[in-house]
Amino acid sequence: MAHTYDSLSVGDSFSWSRQITMDDVRAFADVTGDDNPIHIDEAAGAASRFGKPVVHGVYLLGIASKVLGRDFPGPGSIAVSLSAKFLRPVPVGEEVTIEVKVAEKIERHGHVKVRMYAYCNGKMSLGGEAVVIPPPADEQD
Repeated sequence: MAHTYDSLSVGDSFSWSRQITMDDVRAFADVTGDDNPIHIDEAAGAASRFGKPVVHGVYLLGIASKVLGRDFPGPGSIAVSLSAKFLRPVPVGEEVTIEVKVAEKIERHGHVKVRMYAYCNGKMSLGGEAVVIPPPADEQD
């Protein structure tokens, strides 16, 4: 079920987890054209400062976008802006948890500002925020 502007409150939150596989990373590289070897090549990843291939930072933003558009606020949501800092690399094969939390309701526009975080192995890998237009009440599933 989608959350509307009126049903959301500051402090409401949602989290979702997923293991990111090499197949996921290679599919992302194929779609975007970002085939940097540090992401998709085991030998290049092993030779890097991280010692293994790492997930594209923008892939993490894509997963956060999925959470906003499919889970919270949910279907019918429209992202107005996304911004993030990439704090730690996520090794390919690890589980990532995306957490979003309502930080502010912008009444004038009917938008909601959320804080977004990605965690891997208990450490924050991404921190940022998004402004979202939640779905109207008549578009709820």
